[in-house]
Amino acid sequence: MKAIIGTVTVVGCLLGGYLPHGSIGILIQPLELLIICGGAFGAYVIATPGWAIKKGIGDAVGLIKPSPFDKEAYQQLLGLMFKLFNKARREGLMSIEADVEDPHASALFGEFPKVIADHHVSDFITDYLRMMISGATNPYQIEDLMNLEIDAHHHHAVLPAHAIAEVGQALPAFGIVAAVMGIIVTMSYLDAGPMEIAHHMSVALVGTFLGILAAYGFVVPISTAIVMKAEEEGAYYATIKTCILANLNGYAPAVAVEFGRKSVPSGSRPAFKELDEYLQSIK
Repeated sequence: MKAIIGTVTVVGCLLGGYLPHGSIGILIQPLELLIICGGAFGAYVIATPGWAIKKGIGDAVGLIKPSPFDKEAYQQLLGLMFKLFNKARREGLMSIEADVEDPHASALFGEFPKVIADHHVSDFITDYLRMMISGATNPYQIEDLMNLEIDAHHHHAVLPAHAIAEVGQALPAFGIVAAVMGIIVTMSYLDAGPMEIAHHMSVALVGTFLGILAAYGFVVPISTAIVMKAEEEGAYYATIKTCILANLNGYAPAVAVEFGRKSVPSGSRPAFKELDEYLQSIK
């Protein structure tokens, strides 16, 4: 929704400032768009791995949806951590083995649909709980491994955005290419009337306009939004890490979850009382 509002604002303000003095018809130049967007996309394909192209397009389309990492998602995550730690503390680590091995069939995981819906998140949680069950309980080693995995995941998440940003930086240059080609075409009309020459010059200048608009009005903001979404995802993983490490260090489930709550970004962080009431409701 936010992406749609931003797009409508960009287009609306530009047209609102232009139309009182200009014609919309001169801005509609399919061949200019073909040169600019087609050339930029071709360069994008040359420079970018196939998986990053697919992911980048998917991430761009996904910006239409609201962020999944809201307060409810964090509340469910902390609730899951609490129930897992509580069960392991009361019945032993082996008691959560069945839940960890098949989280989608687990009634415990099933209580928290926003967590289980993201297979990367559920895999991250279960992988480290599986290590704990297997005897890997050194918090320093686990923390180092978590940091490596989170960094690798973040790099994978932002690489498509960086590739899209490079396209954004190239679009003005492709707009200039289109403008130069338009000037070349105009040169063949020098023996025509002034209005004919003016029309072709206008079309050539529209190429520069479209390249700059596409770059800084749409493509660069899209790449930035994808990076911001990856940062939100990274913060979610950091909360998981904080909870697990606190548990490994011997803190009680409620305290370990409180450690995790304090690591949640302020815009999505549930209040202490709010989380306490939620945990009481799911016991």
